[in-house]
Amino acid sequence: MSEVLLRTVRRVGTSGAPADVRVTDGVVTAVAPAGTLDATSTDTDVLQADGAWLGPGLVDHHTHFDQWALVRRRVDVSVADSAEATADLLAAVARTGVADRVLIGHGYRDGMWPRPASRELLDRAAPGLPVVVVSADLHAVWCNALALSHFGAVLGRPLVAGEDGVLREQDAFDVTGALSQVPDEVLDGWVADAAEAAAARGVTRVVDLEMRFGLDRWTRRIRGGTDALRVSSGVYAADLDTAIARGLRTGDVVEGTRGLLTMGPFKVITDGSLGTRTAALADGSGVLAWSFDDLVAITRRAVDAGLVPAVHAIGDRANALALDVFEAVGARGTIEHAQLLADADLARFARLGVAASVQPEHAMDDRDIADHHWAGVTDRAFAFASLARAGARVLLGSDAPVAPLDPWVSLAAAVGRDRDGREPWHPSERLSALTAWTGSTDGRVGVAVGDVADLVLVGSDPLTVSSTALRTMPVLATAVAGRWTHRDR
Repeated sequence: MSEVLLRTVRRVGTSGAPADVRVTDGVVTAVAPAGTLDATSTDTDVLQADGAWLGPGLVDHHTHFDQWALVRRRVDVSVADSAEATADLLAAVARTGVADRVLIGHGYRDGMWPRPASRELLDRAAPGLPVVVVSADLHAVWCNALALSHFGAVLGRPLVAGEDGVLREQDAFDVTGALSQVPDEVLDGWVADAAEAAAARGVTRVVDLEMRFGLDRWTRRIRGGTDALRVSSGVYAADLDTAIARGLRTGDVVEGTRGLLTMGPFKVITDGSLGTRTAALADGSGVLAWSFDDLVAITRRAVDAGLVPAVHAIGDRANALALDVFEAVGARGTIEHAQLLADADLARFARLGVAASVQPEHAMDDRDIADHHWAGVTDRAFAFASLARAGARVLLGSDAPVAPLDPWVSLAAAVGRDRDGREPWHPSERLSALTAWTGSTDGRVGVAVGDVADLVLVGSDPLTVSSTALRTMPVLATAVAGRWTHRDR
């Protein structure tokens, strides 16, 4: 028997009266006033919490975990405010000689650049070296001529880009996939580091929506000792046949992973993105990847096989289409992003039992882009509170690497809709602290007897502190099934 005793904690969602909490074999077995619970053996792990706040472990409901691990080792160009500044950053790195095969940047946002991207800029930045810059939203890659040639050969087909050197949507996804092909042992090590970093921010579970089928990779990693997180690993249309043939159903626990790995949802992408200006809007602009009939057919096939749909939809036209598909199939699931919604569609989420899986930090990153490219309709953009008022379940995530895999960043953006000292953007769409909190957990508010001991111990009450304080919340300890995955005390 394993036992952990947390002394003098304050539980989130209560009056804050100090309590002792006992965890036995990964389950909360006792909660009592502070000072009244004793260790039952000399082997009990006792943590003196000194009044810190205890809550359920945090969940990131939308990540691309391999990409997050890779991006942590790429050139961050997110601070660059122009194509020229981005190229200058990459040129400085190229001069150091650290990139010997391909120079990879990440995080450009060109929606407000004064001049467009240029292939020639990247040609000059690193002569003789393929250069690829992945957009912050992952829906575009900016390449120099050598990169277009190199990855065209890798993919076995010509990659055609204009003078800007930018590839969008599927071509971009294919290049990003090729960039991800590093040796298993290398990527597994980077993923382990990223998992530990997530645990240090209180994360106990992630939904991994990596495009390349990840269940077997995660099985290998967890069996090899990467056990800081629970993982729900999804599948895309390209691997749907494989998942169905193997009898995989959403929620199935993978054998030999100590309950840490489950089969995730069926992910399908309907449109592009705001940043790449390919989101499908009601005005007819943007890109739709599926017709209604085809999307119904593949979604029904997945649902009939026991897979829960997770449908990417950014623009209002794409969200209406996604809701139509859920209604036609008669399934529940999630719409991922739900960034721009028609007023008439808000109530449909609740009526159809479709959760809105949103990434609040995107609203902070893209507020200026939205005001420019979605001028006049941003009262319907990132409409978190409107969704909650309509009765929809709202889940929070990061879409890492599009935003940092840090649930406190997401919480802060959800309840404050502010950052960097700027005024809140459409403050009427701020979520209540309670709704944001339950959207960042498995739906629980606090910790009670009988709960699986996926826990986070933090320095302040997350339901009462400001959005600024949330962004830098001290995480003192994190546990998965009572096993410490992070501990500062």
